[in-house]
Amino acid sequence: MLRSASLTARRLRQTVGSFDNGGRVLLDLGRRADELTVKTHGLTITCPNVAGARVPLYEIFAENAYRLDWFTQGLRDGFVAVDIGGHVGCFSTALATERSDAAVNTFEASPTTFQYLQRNVQQNGLGDRVSVNHLALAPEAGTLEFADNSGGSGLNGITAPEGSPVIQVPATTIAAVFAEHGPVDLVKIDTEGAEYGIVLASDPADWSTVSRVVLEYHDVPGHSWDELVSFFGSAGLDVVRHEPVSDRLGTAWLSRGPVG
Repeated sequence: MLRSASLTARRLRQTVGSFDNGGRVLLDLGRRADELTVKTHGLTITCPNVAGARVPLYEIFAENAYRLDWFTQGLRDGFVAVDIGGHVGCFSTALATERSDAAVNTFEASPTTFQYLQRNVQQNGLGDRVSVNHLALAPEAGTLEFADNSGGSGLNGITAPEGSPVIQVPATTIAAVFAEHGPVDLVKIDTEGAEYGIVLASDPADWSTVSRVVLEYHDVPGHSWDELVSFFGSAGLDVVRHEPVSDRLGTAWLSRGPVG
């Protein structure tokens, strides 16, 4: 109960302090509007008004969870980024705003979430710099069975609750993405547990042009964070920042050389 009250108080402060239309956001939260639209950092972002869909709004725009200002230092002009698990587009639009020279390629598996991703890129006039792709990334190309709770849920894929609806979505591999959109400089991964299959099925050589990686890793039976550290180390990417939530859950930043 105390944690819930603390989170509510923090979200209230963040809503008022980080969103230009914080008053309207609070009103829509209170009346349980179907959608929530926030205006912040020169962007307008719309998402379903459900808890899982709202989280990235606060993580990226109120908490700077990915440390984009720090993590993009030193990347070449016109660098290419790949956002795997694009959700409603918070990371991609924030990155395109932080570095207006960047070309961002975003991948989202959930068809309903993809609609919001596409909408947010378009309504911010970023279609020339952010490409959106309704594709899952997987160990093999083809189709993927995907647990999808729709509504912009953050609990899709491996982390979806038991009994979630399962759909088939088109899938590609990270090697294919790099080959099509490369040379890729920065990769962000937030795929609710699918990160192990996506990364470990690739070859370290596939990552030869990548200078920076930021990813969330999750509690997946049979896998551990150490596997990813070892893989990326063999690809020449070393951990430069690590924020564990537990020994099996956290966020990490990796770089080919020092940052800043």
